Amino acid sequence: MLQNLLCAVSTALAVVLPIVALIAGIVLGAVIYMLLQKKKLGDANKSANKITEEAYAEAKEIRAQAKNAQKEAVLEAKEEIQKLRAENDQELKERRNEVQRSEQRLSQREDAIDKKEEALDKKTEAVEKLKLQIQEKENQLAAKKADIDSAHERMISELEKIAQFTRDEAKAQLIVEIEESAKHDAAKLVREIEANAKEEAEKKSRSIIATAVQRCAVDHSAEITVSVVNLPNDEMKGRIIGREGRNIRALENATGVDLIIDDTPEAVVLSGFDPVRREVARITLEKLIADGRIHPARIEEIVEKTRKELDNQIKEAGENATFEANVFGLHPDLVRLLGRLKYRTSYGQNVLKHSLEVSYLAGLMAAEIGADVKLAKRAGLLHDIGKAVDHEVEGTHITIGADLAKKYKESKEVIHCIAAHHNDIEPQSIEAILVQCADAISGARPGARRESLDNYVKRLEKLEEIANGFNGVDKSFAIQAGREVRIIVKPEVVNDNAMVFMAKDIAKKIESEMEYPGQIKVNVIREMRSIEYAK
Repeated sequence: MLQNLLCAVSTALAVVLPIVALIAGIVLGAVIYMLLQKKKLGDANKSANKITEEAYAEAKEIRAQAKNAQKEAVLEAKEEIQKLRAENDQELKERRNEVQRSEQRLSQREDAIDKKEEALDKKTEAVEKLKLQIQEKENQLAAKKADIDSAHERMISELEKIAQFTRDEAKAQLIVEIEESAKHDAAKLVREIEANAKEEAEKKSRSIIATAVQRCAVDHSAEITVSVVNLPNDEMKGRIIGREGRNIRALENATGVDLIIDDTPEAVVLSGFDPVRREVARITLEKLIADGRIHPARIEEIVEKTRKELDNQIKEAGENATFEANVFGLHPDLVRLLGRLKYRTSYGQNVLKHSLEVSYLAGLMAAEIGADVKLAKRAGLLHDIGKAVDHEVEGTHITIGADLAKKYKESKEVIHCIAAHHNDIEPQSIEAILVQCADAISGARPGARRESLDNYVKRLEKLEEIANGFNGVDKSFAIQAGREVRIIVKPEVVNDNAMVFMAKDIAKKIESEMEYPGQIKVNVIREMRSIEYAK
């Protein structure tokens, strides 16, 4: 029992003692921590007291400095105020002085104005007196002028009686004399200018044109579209006409060309305004004659084949022309129109060959003088393009050609060259003038063109008729195949100066009233002859 009690006591002690030791340790640690914190607190209070004392001391020092600064600021402010007051007083004093001076000047000006007003009043009075004097003098002058005019009229009347001329007649006579003098001077100046210009221009132009013509090798034979088909015999005429005329009607309806079958032996005449249609009819008729089978169905078949073949030939002709002229980039429709010119003639000259020749000549002359060669050749090739459709469209071939060039987007320069190549409008570029010259050269060279005898005679008669219509013309002669009209004037009616104006007037009238290839020289001749007989 006792042992158990002792075991229990020892067990309890074994448990309690560590707890007591732990508690004692905790209490001891707490006491030590409190002592340490108390010591730290004491040190902190000392530091705080020290900082507080330093702050009090610094604050006192700052207060003392602030009081000193405030005193200094007050003193400076007082000094500034006194300075400003002194400046204001000075400025006020100056302004008062200036106002006094201004018042003095105003007073002086008022005195001067009063004096000027008095002087002006005096001058006004003097002016009024002067006006009265001037009015009196004007009245006197008017009276004198009336006397002078009256005397002048009397003098003019006396002069008219003496001279046997009225005033209007004398004025007209004076105007005529002045006009004659002016014409004399103008004609003299025109002759001098023309002589100098011709002397230089003719040399250069002859050289350029001669060079261009020499370098342009073309065929001088003129092609004419065939309008007559030869027959192997006269029996073929009956077969072409057919039963009750059905064959000839079918051929005319299919081609649009009239067939004239008359007493001409072994020949049929084709009549039509369209050269392409006439060519289709010619080829068709030749094929039918060679084939021997002539009836309406066969005629329509041959016409359709021939038309297709001719379309291809037209296209090839246009392409060949552009290739020969070295002109590219044309619209395909323009190329076809160029090909149609192969079957178009003018005065017996093939228009396509003429266009190629103009293109060559214009390009060669442009190269000689340094102009645009490509533009000259292109415009030369297209200058007569309107003739391809002038039988279908109203208007001149010039207007039609310019419209076609616009339609197919040609340049303004090419359009202008086409429009100006017959002087319908004034040429504005050197290339337009070159195309005009090349066209004249191509049409005027020997063998280039042919026209009927009747038209030729009428043209020569018209030339002489125009020349004879002018006052003072004695005789006129159309010579050199109509390339020149030589006019002999009456020397007592037309003087040397009037000859210049007469030549120009005749040339203008020929240009306005006639159509002709190339150019016509107007040669006016005035000569004085003295004839005496030895007896």
